[in-house]
Amino acid sequence: MMTNTTMSARLAIAGQIAAQAAELALGFFNRRDAIEVSSKRTQDFVSEADVAVEQFIRSHLAQHFPQDAVIGEEMGGVLTDAPCWVIDPIDGTSNFLRGSPLWGVSLGLVENKKPLIGIVALPVLNDLFAAESGKGIFLNGKPFRRDDRFEDVQIVSLGDSSDDKLDEASAFYQGLRAADWSVHCYRCTTVGMVFAAKGIIGGHLQRRTTLWDIAGGTVLCQEAGLDTVVKFARTADGIEDYRHMSVAAGTADLLSAVIPLWPGFEPK
Repeated sequence: MMTNTTMSARLAIAGQIAAQAAELALGFFNRRDAIEVSSKRTQDFVSEADVAVEQFIRSHLAQHFPQDAVIGEEMGGVLTDAPCWVIDPIDGTSNFLRGSPLWGVSLGLVENKKPLIGIVALPVLNDLFAAESGKGIFLNGKPFRRDDRFEDVQIVSLGDSSDDKLDEASAFYQGLRAADWSVHCYRCTTVGMVFAAKGIIGGHLQRRTTLWDIAGGTVLCQEAGLDTVVKFARTADGIEDYRHMSVAAGTADLLSAVIPLWPGFEPK
């Protein structure tokens, strides 16, 4: 991990876009009783705020980075090895709709399927984290280092999914508790990853997630000095599927505890 005193031009521009998108999202949050909401599937919601924020980010990315591809949760896209921006306009929509502050706007840049830039805004908490691979983290424009005090207070964020098999999820939870880890579930991947990068918790684990959920937070966790493992599932044709992924980001002690609980998982 290293800390720079200035952002690259690309990170600064992307950060400005994310900050403006966060303001837009916060406006919807403050009048959420008047916005339209629909359900994609059980416990998976989308609102007009999600669509409006993604459209806003896409339009500004097109102005500044017209050569780059874009993938978004609401409007899709195609992932190749070329540079590609990945948008989660409102991660934690359920929290957003219920009035919880634990939701965020996530923007990441991946190339050769590896995250290079990560930006996460938590609008209600007034935090905007931005990081670039190998160049450190910025919080609200200022260099930031993870708080690594009190690591013996073992707290982990555990992501959940409607696709989880309940017996497997229960066994995983019990294994973490047996290893003396207290488990939080924020119902928002970006919050879990930001809190891990910030040092509030020891890490975030999610066995089923998507690229738009983790593209921003992955770089933050890497630059915070956490061991970070991201894996794609593969389709029947052997193609890596960005809609079905897993992530583990945490301290060495946490990931050591995870290995016997998560078949097929090992840090690289």
